[in-house]
Amino acid sequence: MGRLFGTDGVRGLANGDLTPELALSVAVAAARVLVESDSSHQPLAIVGRDPRASGEMLEAAVVAGLTSAGANVVRVGVLPTPAVAFLVGQTNADLGVMLSASHNPMPDNGIKLFAAGGSKLPDELEERIEQAVKDGHGLVGRPTGAAIGRVHDLLDGAEHYVKHLVGSVPNRLDGIKVVVDCANGAASEVAPVAYEEAGAEVIAIHADPDGLNINEECGSTHLDKVRDAVLAEGADLGLAHDGDADRCLAVTAAGEIVDGDQIMAILALAMRDAGTLTDDTLVATVMSNLGLRIAMKQSGIKLLETKVGDRYVLEELAAGGFALGGEQSGHIVMPAFATTGDGVLTGLHLMAHLASTGKSLADLASVLHTLPQVLINVRVGDRAAGAAAPAVQAAVALAENELGETGRVLLRPSGTEPLVRVMVEAATEEHAREVAERIAEEVRSASPV
Repeated sequence: MGRLFGTDGVRGLANGDLTPELALSVAVAAARVLVESDSSHQPLAIVGRDPRASGEMLEAAVVAGLTSAGANVVRVGVLPTPAVAFLVGQTNADLGVMLSASHNPMPDNGIKLFAAGGSKLPDELEERIEQAVKDGHGLVGRPTGAAIGRVHDLLDGAEHYVKHLVGSVPNRLDGIKVVVDCANGAASEVAPVAYEEAGAEVIAIHADPDGLNINEECGSTHLDKVRDAVLAEGADLGLAHDGDADRCLAVTAAGEIVDGDQIMAILALAMRDAGTLTDDTLVATVMSNLGLRIAMKQSGIKLLETKVGDRYVLEELAAGGFALGGEQSGHIVMPAFATTGDGVLTGLHLMAHLASTGKSLADLASVLHTLPQVLINVRVGDRAAGAAAPAVQAAVALAENELGETGRVLLRPSGTEPLVRVMVEAATEEHAREVAERIAEEVRSASPV
């Protein structure tokens, strides 16, 4: 078995890589590790899922695994990932399990684990769970009799979550007309309800999940659908979520895409003006566009960079007590209201700022001028050698000197594939592509396949 946990839990082809047997083993190991960490009480686990057909099968395996290890389980059904994290905190549960492959296509599924309070598992606990799965230790010495865990269903979890979301908004959304693309996913029920209860006029599309159509030509990975609906309906904006609703991207009334960087810039300025942006600091990853750095600097906001992955954003937010962070992909984290990225929460606060200022989304997004970005994935024989070769480093240094403050270079070996990613931003796409191709050629020469 290779590395089990990625940056966002366990993920793979349902019933292929990710089997019920593996799901059961992960659940047993997670419960056993929690018991070893704190044996003062019987563990409680919250289990939720997105609408994928395979989620029904994997939920049964996870519930069986948890209860066989002595943990009580509360099933919350189909809910967004951030809703499961929220309910973990609300119920004082010891563990949260979300079955979802996020924006991946329907055949995939995944297991995301949350610790007490609804935060992502610390690396140390994740490593112990993975080792227990590999060793098979979680499959022996199980409790019997009255020590076996019990299963209950929480029928109003969505209502509690929506009430929390709407209660977080500083002002009503009256007068805002929005199209929301629910990706036939976990947001299909809660997103339209939350937006309506906050005062918006809502037109929901792709909000009819059947277990097979999640993320299918819709949602945050296919923005043409929400763009078309916004133009057809004359809406003020469109919002698009992914399968588990931890992402939010937007389009303007004219159909222009507003990505996670632009949403972060809008929210950062709004929070700064409201006095809620801790230390006037925003946390983003190294993949955020240089335009975000320039806009934040001009606005007197400090930008802290992390490695790629929302877990690193979360760690930096927690370490510094900061109030806002996220990724270009639309994972936006507001720790005052959520322990993880929350797409519906993001949509609510974005629209609240539109309503309070009377400005259009296009006007607010204009604070950030996105520089053209070119990404080339170079297949190599050795990704570490390809990135570290002297000729490659010299080419990067030359490019950085050439671009100055008008662009940047990011060279990053893939964590899972034999690839070196070459990303270049420049004043024009032509210049960015020319520089990226130049560096990519040096990478190919340094480590041929």
